[in-house]
Amino acid sequence: MPLTVKQHGVLKGMIAAVIVAATGLALGAFQFPPEWQPDGSPQARLALAAKCLLACAFWLLLSIGILARHRFFTPEDIDGSGLTSGTTKAKVLQAVLQNTLEQTALAAFTYLAFAALAPAGYLGALPAAALLFWCGRALFWRGYAQGAAARSFGFALTFYSTVLLFLAALLFSFP
Repeated sequence: MPLTVKQHGVLKGMIAAVIVAATGLALGAFQFPPEWQPDGSPQARLALAAKCLLACAFWLLLSIGILARHRFFTPEDIDGSGLTSGTTKAKVLQAVLQNTLEQTALAAFTYLAFAALAPAGYLGALPAAALLFWCGRALFWRGYAQGAAARSFGFALTFYSTVLLFLAALLFSFP
């Protein structure tokens, strides 16, 4: 079955994002300045993961706040999606929030696992993942209203950077 034009656009975004995510994580893991590396203690690992998770939490906080603000100032949406059908803008903001929540939850578990399991010399991948997450969310948000192809790179950059970090943590979990 041939792919549609939209599917081709999404596929291009996904492939580009995988390449950028893999490159970014590798650079973080292997080129992170040694003086910035945590000492490898459990406290330093947790502190690094917590700092990196703030990048994820920022986008979740922003998504919640923008939807709440929209609902407050829009009479059609003030009762929330459970009690109204919602305006188009509210539906878009809710979809962005839902995806951001999903991405943030996956990143949180993954960042903590990676921080605990990775050799200390590879912990530079965590700040790289946080930067990729940050950029991915910004691009996803910016492209969402323009359709699947426009948001695919941002979605995939957020998702695949976390997936690759997850796979690395999984690999490090086996002696």
